[in-house]
Amino acid sequence: MKESFFRTILGDKPISEMGLTYAHEHIIIDDCYVTAGHPEFLLNDSKKITDELQNFYTAGGRTVIDTMPVNAGRNPILSAEVSQKSDVNIVVPTGIHLEIYYPKNHWRYNLTEDQLTDLFIADIEEGIDKHDYSSPIIERTNHKAGLIKLATGNEKFTKHQEKIFRAVVNTHLATGAPILTHTNFGNQALEQALLFEKLGAKLEHVVLSHVDRNKDLNYQKSVLDTGVKIEYDSAFRWKKDDKNWTFFFLEELLEKYPNQITLGMDMAKSAYWKSYEGGPGLTYLIDTIPKFLKSKGLSAYYQKIFFDNPKELFSFF
Repeated sequence: MKESFFRTILGDKPISEMGLTYAHEHIIIDDCYVTAGHPEFLLNDSKKITDELQNFYTAGGRTVIDTMPVNAGRNPILSAEVSQKSDVNIVVPTGIHLEIYYPKNHWRYNLTEDQLTDLFIADIEEGIDKHDYSSPIIERTNHKAGLIKLATGNEKFTKHQEKIFRAVVNTHLATGAPILTHTNFGNQALEQALLFEKLGAKLEHVVLSHVDRNKDLNYQKSVLDTGVKIEYDSAFRWKKDDKNWTFFFLEELLEKYPNQITLGMDMAKSAYWKSYEGGPGLTYLIDTIPKFLKSKGLSAYYQKIFFDNPKELFSFF
């Protein structure tokens, strides 16, 4: 039987080569509408990014899931370059981000469900556009997307967002690519999971991000009970005088839901990168999580969080 694979910016690899994986990162954010309004998000210095990734690799890291989707700062050529130089596997998404990261007259609002589906499938099966759909001329590279992204805010889903959901699930079922989502502070995570279930998505290949920002333990359990995977990325964000809710949820939930929890850093701001003279840097989880797990008698779950769960989640089915 052929081994399952995951799709990196440099090509498909067997999941045995995934290694230690961070499930939600921002590695490349090139000049775009997003960075015009949020210059702190600009991440396009090849040397600095390569240096950070090399440190991650030296610390034991092997794969990062980049999460900036269509027309929001992707640069497949730069992603391939830093992956090649650092030896770190980078998975790049297709899909659509929050509305605030696009102009109000963006084409995302005018395309039909079928057109969006076709665009997402082309990113996965043909290659990501060199210009990230910012030009009327599409020049597909040989660098393909390896997952599908969508995002919702704090409010009830709009008709437009429901169209994005359908296009994402269409693509997921047509290609076998996994799905990753953005939630605002964990809000609407349960609603996301239930809609994915209704649309027929394979929930073991769906991960909802930032869920640890919602401080309700019972809510966390309700989301996990649907069967989706969740991603926590706020361990370094909690203020010193606040409880570290990420650690709290790991302690409370790992034993009951060992196959559903993943971790990342979500370092979308250059101020978080050591190579940009910030911190805590990409090795933070590798440096801190094993110690935390050991202190709580949970060391057995390290393999699940960083290796086994990402392998199941990000493999194509």
